[in-house]
Amino acid sequence: MSTAATTTTTRPAPSPVRPVGPLALALRQGRLELRQFLRSRESVVFTMLFPVVMILIFASIFRGDLGGGVRFTQYFVTGMIATGLMTVGFQSLAIQIPIERDRGVLKRFMGTPMPRWVYFAGKVIMVAVIGVTETVLLLAVAAGLFDLTLPQTADRWLTLGWVSVLGITACTLCGIAFSSLARSGRSASAVATPIALVLQFISGVFFVFTELPTWMQQVAAIFPLKWMCQGLRSVFLPDSFAAQEPAGSFELGRVALVLAAWCVIGLALCLTTFRWTTRRDG
Repeated sequence: MSTAATTTTTRPAPSPVRPVGPLALALRQGRLELRQFLRSRESVVFTMLFPVVMILIFASIFRGDLGGGVRFTQYFVTGMIATGLMTVGFQSLAIQIPIERDRGVLKRFMGTPMPRWVYFAGKVIMVAVIGVTETVLLLAVAAGLFDLTLPQTADRWLTLGWVSVLGITACTLCGIAFSSLARSGRSASAVATPIALVLQFISGVFFVFTELPTWMQQVAAIFPLKWMCQGLRSVFLPDSFAAQEPAGSFELGRVALVLAAWCVIGLALCLTTFRWTTRRDG
């Protein structure tokens, strides 16, 4: 009588799933946002390349100087850097988020175990990466083709850094808050784009700020773009040009104060007005 030997195989216990840290979650969402942005040719052209195209056009047409050895290109590049930061921070988010809301992306995100802050972290990372890339590209084009004089001291580079960080932070928060005003993704561009264009015209981007009507200067002083341009002028223009500013100086302390105030205002609006679903969803 033979007995059949039976063998039992033991499967190794599954390895425990390692929890993903907050930083890793944010970076993953940021990579996803960047890939989606780069896949859209329209977004790349109108968000990232618009300031570069504008500097090529204006610098090729206006080759004179504004007095005191300040060339128009040197003045214009400050407005284009500020415009680029506003475009990627405010305008792109004010259009992109309503489209995602309409498509149900935000609603599906709410149904996942992912913390809600991860969605915003991804947007912030996308804006930061594109903003830095756009600024570097703009400076390279202006310096290579139009002899832009780059900042010569560490203090000026530091000013470029904090003005850009405060400015793009304020614009990003305002863009997220503004995204709740559009009734649909289709109408988002019609709501956000005119506001961005008007701010550019009254904030000293295309024209010397002090040559604008006084009432226009006063309206522009309410919003961040004017102060971003003014802070950047202190970086790229000589100290003597400060006398041509409305207050007779670059007022860097006030620039920091106003931009910081808009960061607080933008954050408060985000927390109180942001909607994850469309109005028809309730």
